Amino acid sequence: MATMKQVAEQSGVSTTTVSHVINNTRVVSADVRERVLAVIQDLRYVPSAVARSLKNDRTQTIGMMVPNNSNPYFAEVIRGIEDACFKLGYNIILCNSYDDASKQVAYIRVLMEKRIDGLILVSSGSDRELTRFLAGDQIPKVLVDREIAGVAADFIESDHELGGYLATRYLLELGHRAIACVSGPKDLLPSRDRVSGYLRALREGGVKFRMNLLVHSDFTSAGGYAAFQQLLALRERPSAVFASNDLMAIGGICAASEAGVRIPAQLSVVGYDDIALAAYSNPPLTTIAQPKQEMGALTARVLVERIRRLDAPLRRELLRPALVVRKSSAPFSH
Repeated sequence: MATMKQVAEQSGVSTTTVSHVINNTRVVSADVRERVLAVIQDLRYVPSAVARSLKNDRTQTIGMMVPNNSNPYFAEVIRGIEDACFKLGYNIILCNSYDDASKQVAYIRVLMEKRIDGLILVSSGSDRELTRFLAGDQIPKVLVDREIAGVAADFIESDHELGGYLATRYLLELGHRAIACVSGPKDLLPSRDRVSGYLRALREGGVKFRMNLLVHSDFTSAGGYAAFQQLLALRERPSAVFASNDLMAIGGICAASEAGVRIPAQLSVVGYDDIALAAYSNPPLTTIAQPKQEMGALTARVLVERIRRLDAPLRRELLRPALVVRKSSAPFSH
């Protein structure tokens, strides 16, 4: 790999002049600039972001931590963040905690070593070490979807309670009364909020909550498959299920198919997230759409603003989800 010294030698100038050409830190004559840029292109010289950051205190790099980018929801949010960051002149370094809260601090330390300018964090859950680490570090940060107690940061989320409410109210309007909820992990705030929305809709609809119709699992197709199997084994089966994400709903549809339960004739299903795959499941999935592109773009803008103004007031942005009706739901039929 070419070095700045080699560029300087072939250009017949000092390394300081090469640095000024790269960083636009001093006026350099047009002929010298053209000569240096030609050598840079010829040698395919790539300036060191870390070296530049020592002078400019910026690497134009943002670190991002997500629970699992194999989940299409996170992949779509990441896409929105990457697109917005690229337009703002920033690159992304992505890390996955793979739903392991203990890995988060280790990976965040790695990102810090890369001298990132800011951090976007979708937490896999919090522990004392993570809270202590983030609370004590002054790096600009934005928390997405999952707030961490004791950490002062900008916070962007979708209204999960409203989403759970919209899904359940829609099923009530279709005439369903035995409505189950397949929730995500109990310790995650979005899971709890979606359940809260589900319970609020039941209360408003005058429907008594049945404890055996609330099943917790993980946010995977396998988790949804197992949860639906549990519900379908009940003597009094539900006529509808609100699943806390689309992967769980799609896994549940598979379980229902194997059990000979026809969707939506015998069981209506509503998912959450509106991932791209939802429109192509069998049948196409009714779901709660999260504003993923908007969330990604807003997260990038808020973090860049925070990088530029550390003393600005903290922001809390709450985005609204929306119901998308497809073919996995139908009016209740006796």
